[in-house]
Amino acid sequence: MTGHVTAPVAAPADELPTWVRLLLAPNPGPMALDGTNTWLLRAPGSAETVVVDPGPLDEAHLARIVEAGPVAAVLITHGHPDHTDGSRRLADLLGGVPVRAVDPAHTVDAEPLGAGDPAGAWPVLKAAGLVIEPIPTPGHTADSVCLLVEHEGDRAILTGDTILGRGTTVIAHPDGNLADYLASLARLATYRGVTALPGHGPALADCGAAADYYLAHRQGRLAQVQAAVDAGDRTPAEVVARVYADVDPVLWWAAEWSVRAQLEYLGVPVGGSDGSEARLDQP
Repeated sequence: MTGHVTAPVAAPADELPTWVRLLLAPNPGPMALDGTNTWLLRAPGSAETVVVDPGPLDEAHLARIVEAGPVAAVLITHGHPDHTDGSRRLADLLGGVPVRAVDPAHTVDAEPLGAGDPAGAWPVLKAAGLVIEPIPTPGHTADSVCLLVEHEGDRAILTGDTILGRGTTVIAHPDGNLADYLASLARLATYRGVTALPGHGPALADCGAAADYYLAHRQGRLAQVQAAVDAGDRTPAEVVARVYADVDPVLWWAAEWSVRAQLEYLGVPVGGSDGSEARLDQP
């Protein structure tokens, strides 16, 4: 039976690549774990840095990022506030350095990632002595993207909230979509032995192994949700109370996002995106 996972789902990385530095934002919490990981990427000998996920609007945290400059670009893995609230302020502090995200709402003075080619292979970026390949990985959110970074044959993949360093993530329904998420995990499962640098929690040694675990976990949760419906549960809240009974109730609101996404995937009608609690047996 699938249970609540709080530990790393793959072996933690023994060390970070030499061209990676972590700044942990001061926003710990049930969803952010120890806080948002702001990743600083710079090849040895490069004069510039690429920043991934500035994190919250915290002046001290943003000042630490500025001190690590000069900054060539700021990249966003997805638009949740704990990753993006500091973006515009950081761009100002850096004198107009571009911020690039999939969603134009989180892009500043630049083209969105994947602009003009949402379904194809997105152009690689070259900055700070690195080659950075954006990989569309929708599911956690519609705008989620992972970043495959390479320097002299050494690779790492920044996974945002698609794969966390500890535990599993939510499907942020209705923006998130489970079918998309499963497809994204299958894609990430091909990156065997590649270090995963997540949006929260420790780095993992093997992105592919973590994706395998996430896929198995999601299939287990789907079976539990189907069993709850078969047992007579008739609202998403009832399904959460049964399936996520081992989860602290303070997180049930987030679990309901995932349940709604799973019910949608299973073809079970649910309430509207406004959060209304329609019963599952209502038309």
